[in-house]
Amino acid sequence: MRASLQNLLVLFTLGSLSELESIGQQSAVNRPLEPIAAELEPSRIVTYKTAGGKKLGLHIFNPPKHETSDRRAAFVSFHGGGWTGGFPRRFYPFVDHFARLGLVGISVEYRLMNEERGITVFDCVKDARSAIRYIRAHASELGIDPSKLIVSGGSAGAHLAASTALFDNINASSDDLSISPSPDVLVLYYSVIDTSKNGYGNEKIGDRWKELSPVDNVSENLPPTLILHGTGDTVTPFSGAKRFAQEMLEAGNHCQLISYEGGRHGYLIFDLNLFAQALDKTEVFLGELGILD
Repeated sequence: MRASLQNLLVLFTLGSLSELESIGQQSAVNRPLEPIAAELEPSRIVTYKTAGGKKLGLHIFNPPKHETSDRRAAFVSFHGGGWTGGFPRRFYPFVDHFARLGLVGISVEYRLMNEERGITVFDCVKDARSAIRYIRAHASELGIDPSKLIVSGGSAGAHLAASTALFDNINASSDDLSISPSPDVLVLYYSVIDTSKNGYGNEKIGDRWKELSPVDNVSENLPPTLILHGTGDTVTPFSGAKRFAQEMLEAGNHCQLISYEGGRHGYLIFDLNLFAQALDKTEVFLGELGILD
């Protein structure tokens, strides 16, 4: 674990534990990243798209001494929540950590599935692909290297991260299709990866589920991918992650699956030590690719 995360966890322990009793100790214990996320604020929020009258933002964490003339790698994340809930702040601890290591960290806002408003999982996917296209197209303004985009997420957010590389036929009508939304690296935490009835999301997506099933859409020339998944996950079963990794390798792609024995869905966000370990494993993977020193 690098010093930036160690410092963050120490500050949280010394400065916040005494306040837990008054703000809801049980919640903080069960979801220890929430108090950390509550203390973090982005450098700025940039609108990447307006859909249905709603502005969708990139919550950007710039690294120390960042200049727009820089060409930094970017660590982009999509929060989870079954496509129906959640918000960018949930992944602030992830993107802030990598900003402290010198990358530009970005937590992406996207539309949430809402049957009454006619918003589907396909719209969530379109927003994800629009966001990466925007980042790549505006890289020079954001101080980002467009050839070093790391796209990550947790649960349904990891599904959206994968969608930026996999679902080439799902695009917003307003997108410039000449700009690739495919990332240079994928990092998938406890991902929705199989949308069949054996996985997660089948009923939410409906008859077209296979179009949005990562494990059913693996091809050649996909980005290097890291998967962290608990073997005890009963929401997005480990079998899907294992099959996806196998499909990736058989297609000639670079893919590493790291399992956590007995880990439940989202295991790494419920324990600060496991969170730190997950970030450390992510750093090692990025270091092997030459993105982190």
